[in-house]
Amino acid sequence: MSKSEKNLRWRLAAGVALPLMGLISRITVRGAENIPKTGGFILAPCHFSAIDPVVMGIGLWKSGRTPRFMAKESLFRVPILGSMLRGLGQIPVDRAGQQRALGPMKAARSLAQTGGGIIIYPEGSLTRDPDLWPMRGKTGAVRMALDAKIPLIPAAHWGTATLMPRYSGKIKFFPPTPITVLIGKPIDLSAFEGKQLDQKLLTQATDILMTAIAELQGQLRGEKPPTKRWDPVEHNQTTTGKFK
Repeated sequence: MSKSEKNLRWRLAAGVALPLMGLISRITVRGAENIPKTGGFILAPCHFSAIDPVVMGIGLWKSGRTPRFMAKESLFRVPILGSMLRGLGQIPVDRAGQQRALGPMKAARSLAQTGGGIIIYPEGSLTRDPDLWPMRGKTGAVRMALDAKIPLIPAAHWGTATLMPRYSGKIKFFPPTPITVLIGKPIDLSAFEGKQLDQKLLTQATDILMTAIAELQGQLRGEKPPTKRWDPVEHNQTTTGKFK
């Protein structure tokens, strides 16, 4: 499929999503100038509502770039859904067996080669923090950025938990919920470049990323974020899926 065909499909998708979301929300984007106009990049936002991907996709679209996500390779084998994912340029990742660790790296190199951007949630799931602050991050987003040598951009938003509370599955339709997306400046990863990407280095870089995301969210909330990230393991919580 040609680039022009993919762009047409995204314009059609945006033509449906934007009016629908406009009925139930008022999305404002700040910091759009921090998104590069060309070239590959990773956008790493906070995550506390199931509707976050829609909001961040719209935020990136309003910033002038096409939103893309990584999806399980198995989803691409589902009739109709697989065609939709491929048609919109989403990135398949094999999470099984020996290919599990190679999937994100292949995706990162693809971004670097094609000049695309992708949204990755570094927490890997909805935050477990009771006050909805970003929790401990996983290292995938940092690893991808360092491997592909592309910008890693933190982002935050506030308002999606009002539109759709965490794990409730219910949407507040009226009145429209104000939501602000704040995009930060790219993370400076120069101190980590050219070094062996071991767990210690990746954890340090991820801590910097999560601090940046928390600070952006703090600006939106008018509050100071906690100095220590919530760690699900320390609270006997699972790190993926729903929790109680």
